[in-house]
Amino acid sequence: MNDNLLAVSERQIRPLYIEGYTNQLSYQPGDEIEFHLSTSASQYSLEIARVGADYEVIWQEKDLPGAAYPIPEDASSNGCYWPARFTLRIPDTWKSGYYVAKMKVADTGSAFSYRNNRTAEGTLFFVVRAAQPGHNTKILIQLATNSYNAYNNWGGFSLYAFHGRSNLQGHRVSFNRPLTGFFSNWEQPFVAWAERNGYVLDYATNTDIEFHPELLQHYKLVLSVGHDEYWSAGMRDNLEAFINNGGNAAFFSGNSVCWQVRSEEAGRALVCWKQFYNQDPVYKTDDLRSLSTLWSHHLVNRPENQLTGVGFLYGGYHLSHGQFMDGSGEYHVHRPDHWVFQGTGLKQGDSFGGTDTIVGYECDGCEFLLEDGLPVPTHQDGTPDGFTILSTAPVRWHPDDCEWYQGWERGRTGAATMGIYTRGGTVFTAATTDWSHGLQGNDAVVESITRNVLNRLSE
Repeated sequence: MNDNLLAVSERQIRPLYIEGYTNQLSYQPGDEIEFHLSTSASQYSLEIARVGADYEVIWQEKDLPGAAYPIPEDASSNGCYWPARFTLRIPDTWKSGYYVAKMKVADTGSAFSYRNNRTAEGTLFFVVRAAQPGHNTKILIQLATNSYNAYNNWGGFSLYAFHGRSNLQGHRVSFNRPLTGFFSNWEQPFVAWAERNGYVLDYATNTDIEFHPELLQHYKLVLSVGHDEYWSAGMRDNLEAFINNGGNAAFFSGNSVCWQVRSEEAGRALVCWKQFYNQDPVYKTDDLRSLSTLWSHHLVNRPENQLTGVGFLYGGYHLSHGQFMDGSGEYHVHRPDHWVFQGTGLKQGDSFGGTDTIVGYECDGCEFLLEDGLPVPTHQDGTPDGFTILSTAPVRWHPDDCEWYQGWERGRTGAATMGIYTRGGTVFTAATTDWSHGLQGNDAVVESITRNVLNRLSE
């Protein structure tokens, strides 16, 4: 009898969880957010905070009714189809920024045994765009939300095999599923530093650059920070038009604009076949411009260098993926008289950033030769005329990542290549994912360079 009661008790114990997503990635004040949530609890609490230099809680509610919904087998690629459990109209007082919603649930365990006080917490994020774009600042930071989704394996699959179910790689990923991203890794240190130093930033997402290009006309400078790896043709077209018309861009990022994705469902899903490009339906057509593989692939013939000045084919890893694991993580200076280095006191041959290993993880570069001891682009890889190489550091791809591409030169060592060019507007590239780690570490040179770029290009 007791054994039977114990068995019943065990069956009554359910996992305690709450997860969710919003119906869009970004909103303006006055828009209504739909929260699509699933929880095993009958009630939950919701707390919303803006995350910048500070974590500022701006809205809270308790005892909201919860409900559980199934997870479809194809949730990774086609979404969850959970109904909206809660809606909230964004007040006019909410500033542009990155917002986190914390969802919390609690219970006391089973009815007859395992009477523990249990809690569970889930998080989601959304972006609030400016009510009046460009009114308070001329700097727009667009967050790398396509990369967030590409790496998200919730439901079993992402655009990567290493953490996919049965080590399988997905080719379509949906935003209609729980997503946390990696804002805290790179973008948060940057925006925290910027806010502490008096800079006002307006926020947008990758998707906004594609579907709301009218935003760009209100700004002088558009920022990419951290790991901004996945770009659609619409994003590139719109930003390149902005630059050609005199707008400026700064890529405080690495591995930037590496893979071409195609947006579907009005931006709620991304398609990218990557190294399996010959399985992309576009491969069988007469127009390969939208083939979802490397932007630098010869069949696409639109290397990211044409936008950023540099690319991953001549870049690679440093202090990551087994490459240069004993590296210094620092940049070596070539042209210290350039305005980018103003106030740093650096001289030719000096290095900087090693304490915080700003050259780290994934970096971009260009093909160059040495003339009078200084690196000069060959421009054979798409790097624009007038691109000036300011600093470099050695990097290398891991063979598993590159040797599928027939255009790859086996064993090549590249260089993270910080540089700048002007064509209509000016484009600066830090060419490394980990630049903001130098801001987080209060590196005086990294701070000075960042100020010089923000100040000059937002005028």
